[in-house]
Amino acid sequence: MDELLDDLLGKIKNGTYPPGSQLPSGRALADEYDVSQSTISRAVARLRQQGVLVGRPGRGVFVAEAGRR
Repeated sequence: MDELLDDLLGKIKNGTYPPGSQLPSGRALADEYDVSQSTISRAVARLRQQGVLVGRPGRGVFVAEAGRR
């Protein structure tokens, strides 16, 4: 899972997922990384705990705005 976290953080830092943007669905990320959706859920939960991502109920998961990290 560390490689997954590193890659997601890299995509956030390089602007693939800029601040305020929505992450693809858990299913889409699971397909992209060839891992289970539960692995994606754990990675997203960890990044939310770190303040990198924010969840918006009913809308999805978004990259935190720069001032919120």
